[in-house]
Amino acid sequence: MASQLSQQEIDDVFQNVRDVRPERSAGKRAAAFDFRRPDRISKSQLRAIHQLHDNFVRALASSLSAYLRSYVIVNLVSVEQLSYSEFLECLPSPTCLASLGLKPYDGNAILELNSSLVFPVLEILLGGDGKLQFTSQREVTEIEQVLLGGFFEMVLRDLHEAWKFVTPINFAIERIETEPQFLQILAPTEAVVAVAIEIRVGDAIGMMNIAMPSIIIKMMRQKFDQQWLMRKAAPTDVEQVRVMKLIQTAELKSEAILSGPKLLLRDLIDLEEGDVVGLEFPVTRALDLLLSGMPKYRGEIVNRGNRVAFQVLEKSRTRWYETA
Repeated sequence: MASQLSQQEIDDVFQNVRDVRPERSAGKRAAAFDFRRPDRISKSQLRAIHQLHDNFVRALASSLSAYLRSYVIVNLVSVEQLSYSEFLECLPSPTCLASLGLKPYDGNAILELNSSLVFPVLEILLGGDGKLQFTSQREVTEIEQVLLGGFFEMVLRDLHEAWKFVTPINFAIERIETEPQFLQILAPTEAVVAVAIEIRVGDAIGMMNIAMPSIIIKMMRQKFDQQWLMRKAAPTDVEQVRVMKLIQTAELKSEAILSGPKLLLRDLIDLEEGDVVGLEFPVTRALDLLLSGMPKYRGEIVNRGNRVAFQVLEKSRTRWYETA
């Protein structure tokens, strides 16, 4: 006959089960996952995008200054992840919104220009100085959109140049709207990487906002990693030659200096006309020629026609960190 367990024995069995706790694995831990935003990208990739657009704004400042023939300052304000609905809520109304194609990728990005920036730019393109006497909050007309074509071309060209170090993207305007709610090209909950850029044209200040779908940027993760490895690699001979060609036209400040002994401040204050300060060095001692504050050559002062010149005798043996 099978023996039956008493109530005490049953309680002891369940008590032993409660006391046995599974040991936590020292391996992978669970990571937080937001089901509302499954397309969010990593912080490291977000930092890479920030660096990419930092290079973009520097190039854009030069391009727009030459195009508008006016002093233009471009600053990168922020790079963050938002839902598409949150991005649209941050935009003013009316504004100038352009839907951008991202060939060879499927999807669209958004390029927005505030009215506070659009109308001063139009004023300059039409021959004015960009100093509007009033604040215009109206919609941009079709004729004005055509006039802005050259401005958009400059922005998209520099944006393409900045992104080609990761992957070549052909940005192209597909359509322009003036109200944010009319440009529903993405789902409201879809995550986007929003880039806020401040542009100052003369006395006018406005914002330019760019939004790219996070899911497309996630597809480029391997390309970002490859670009990081390429940056860490040593420069090739071709790159070194290219850099040398770029810096050959750079200007350096040159100074010929004869280093002398130290002088007390009270002696300097007591100097009068006719006093002689002895340098305690022979006349034949060579002078140091400093280029941008760093000793580079040694030589002597000579006459060249009616001008004073510096004759190089040898390279300086003093190193730049020994002069600090």
